[in-house]
Amino acid sequence: MIAVFDPRQAAHDPQFFLSSGAPQPCPEKPDRAQALLEAVTQLGLTVKQPTDRGVAPIEAVHPERYLTFLKNIHQRWQRIAGASAEVIPNIHPDHRLVGYPASAVGQAGYHMMDTSCPIGPATWEAAYASAQTALEAADLVRSGARAAYALCRPPGHHAFAELAGGFCYLNNSAIAAQSLTGQGARVAILDVDLHHGNGTQGIFYSRGDVLTVSIHADPVRYYPFFWGYATETGEGAGEGVNLNLPLPRGTGDHGFLAALDMALGRVADFAPTHLVLALGLDAFEGDPFAGLAVTTQGFARIGQAIAALGLPVVIVQEGGYLCPELGQNLDAVLRAFL
Repeated sequence: MIAVFDPRQAAHDPQFFLSSGAPQPCPEKPDRAQALLEAVTQLGLTVKQPTDRGVAPIEAVHPERYLTFLKNIHQRWQRIAGASAEVIPNIHPDHRLVGYPASAVGQAGYHMMDTSCPIGPATWEAAYASAQTALEAADLVRSGARAAYALCRPPGHHAFAELAGGFCYLNNSAIAAQSLTGQGARVAILDVDLHHGNGTQGIFYSRGDVLTVSIHADPVRYYPFFWGYATETGEGAGEGVNLNLPLPRGTGDHGFLAALDMALGRVADFAPTHLVLALGLDAFEGDPFAGLAVTTQGFARIGQAIAALGLPVVIVQEGGYLCPELGQNLDAVLRAFL
């Protein structure tokens, strides 16, 4: 298995986010990528940089208006007298079927759903490199690899087509899936991150050609709060093609693996040719977000169960934050695909 990583991703260095109204140091730091990179190196994987495939495969998921915003908003923001060093919205519309403002402040509120996605001077470059990383891994799998690991940072599964949120700007898992679908594959996305993959769900919610499945902490009292309920099954052509499996806070290996069995059964019923695994490692019992309680051994069993499907798998890194076992948890999953 080949791992893909672009060092430009380290340039994005968000300083803080608001949690329950209080400013906190942002946990989505460049050191995350370094810890994960050390793990794949120690595992003996070849690490390659992605080829730049341009913006077209990203535009297949994210409209040009949104990409223009991400590219230019930091520079525009700095022209505002007294502006913060990072772009952080202070106003949001109640929905997006409204007028589109020309103001930098208005556009920030339109395109940023929360205060967990600050945009700094290198955010666009890093997010673009992260998307190219996912595309490279998708092409490796499409070309015959059993699995490929995309070390994507910043992550992507909270990003909707025109909305950043939850440390995410471009939806790497969706971009990888769309790339495969555009070349004739039938794709399922399985998200095992602690948090619901609300952006991924939103992108495919009305489509019947891509199955989206997410196992996550119950949003009734956990981020992202408004998405991730079991009643959300898709709409229109996508009805029945979205499955959410919310878990009580503190769920450990047994409960997570039981939900995974249900998820894999739904994936098998969909009969995909390829799987995109949105790999969050923040369900770990020692992760700073402390929402679920999966062990390192549990991650090994998660990897083994997914590998047993026998599908070509694009493994896209989502969450998982700095703790001593972060690299060990990645190693536990990836070993199942060697």
